[in-house]
Amino acid sequence: MNELVEQLRKAVAGPVLTVGDDGFADELAGFKTNVVHQPDLVVGITSAADAAAVVAAAAGTPIRVLATGHGLGTPVTEGIVITTSRLNGLSIDPATKIAHIEAGCRWADVIAAAAKHGLAPIAGASGNVGCIGLLLGGGFGPLARTYGLGSDWVRGFELVTGAGEVVTANATEHPDLFWALRGGKGGFGVVTSVDVELVELTTLYGGSVFFDAPEIDGVVRTWIDWTTTLPEAATTSAIILRLPPLPFIPEPLRGKTVVSVRFAYVGDPAEGEKLFAPIRAAGAVLIDLLGEMPASQIASIHNDPTEPTVSWDRGLLLDELDGDFADAYLGAVGPDQQVPMVAVELRHLGGAVSRDVPEGSAVGGRSGAYTLFMVGAPDPSLFETVLPAVAEQVLSSVQKWTSAVNTVNLADGFVLPGSYEACWPAETLARLAEVRSTYDPAGRFPYGPR
Repeated sequence: MNELVEQLRKAVAGPVLTVGDDGFADELAGFKTNVVHQPDLVVGITSAADAAAVVAAAAGTPIRVLATGHGLGTPVTEGIVITTSRLNGLSIDPATKIAHIEAGCRWADVIAAAAKHGLAPIAGASGNVGCIGLLLGGGFGPLARTYGLGSDWVRGFELVTGAGEVVTANATEHPDLFWALRGGKGGFGVVTSVDVELVELTTLYGGSVFFDAPEIDGVVRTWIDWTTTLPEAATTSAIILRLPPLPFIPEPLRGKTVVSVRFAYVGDPAEGEKLFAPIRAAGAVLIDLLGEMPASQIASIHNDPTEPTVSWDRGLLLDELDGDFADAYLGAVGPDQQVPMVAVELRHLGGAVSRDVPEGSAVGGRSGAYTLFMVGAPDPSLFETVLPAVAEQVLSSVQKWTSAVNTVNLADGFVLPGSYEACWPAETLARLAEVRSTYDPAGRFPYGPR
């Protein structure tokens, strides 16, 4: 390993660090501070040439990639980790509406740059998430029902393969790899940049509305019925929050259990307000943050945390919901239940999400009607046994509505048995394996359940 380290330090412009070196832990830090990586070596690349040099020098050593967003879901304890945070180039061609995004960029960077041209990316809910990781898994966002998944708007990737070759994958060059990278997630190489088509969007009717605990039952039931009537121009989610009594929480919400309904409507604000009226009428509103807003502020709809923290979560897809689901769901996580979950979210899918791109992609789970996502209390002593047990109870209560398929960005490291296989149909899994064997024949980039 010492020989490899010296070789890489000569070949790579970025840092090459081993355990004990200054900056080793910081280089590997992700959004989940409880996921601590201890590989043999971490290399911070500054270019595709750096990545190719790592692949060429480290024959026989497993390589994994850590970008800038929420990071790898399970600890890495061997081999090499390549970090891409120094690849932060971003350019936008307003004539073609194409954003060229290097692997170290987060969605907030792209949203801000696109807004200067009256454009917007089909991004995730959080501006803090890294662009590449979201796109490789598909990418649900606050405009998903209207515009589809983030990966549907990818027009090309630059990738360093397991053979150390720098290739472009798009509709005409390496189309098999292009298909796989739009939804197949990992195990193909190091994605160093992506070209994404933007949409013309300057404003939308969006935001969130909060209701206190006594209103949760009626609001959730209304929301479930209401989603069955919405046009594709509307995307929404409903999240039950158990908020701590801390100063950074807005005073009307501090220490309370509440439900927040998020909404994004692409169209006439007056029509958006009319569509949302049944939710406003479902209970007494604590805080109303809904209105016409610039597209540059779209991340405020979900207002996800931006600072790294200890975190535990579970996610899956649901089929169509009904009143019996509301009974089971509220009986498991409603305001009368004492559960160590700080957030339990339902997100409405369908619409453009359910339609694949004309040339096809590897995205799994398009048939899901809703997502269910749980975030546990940020107490690491609960992570090993308590939160998994509570999550299992919740999932058992809604088993009747649980989709047989999932999508990879919700699978979080494939910790549950069978979760890897559930993310793609069998034929897609087989085709992904073929593409991986073509571009990484020696299995340099391990991917899948451990």
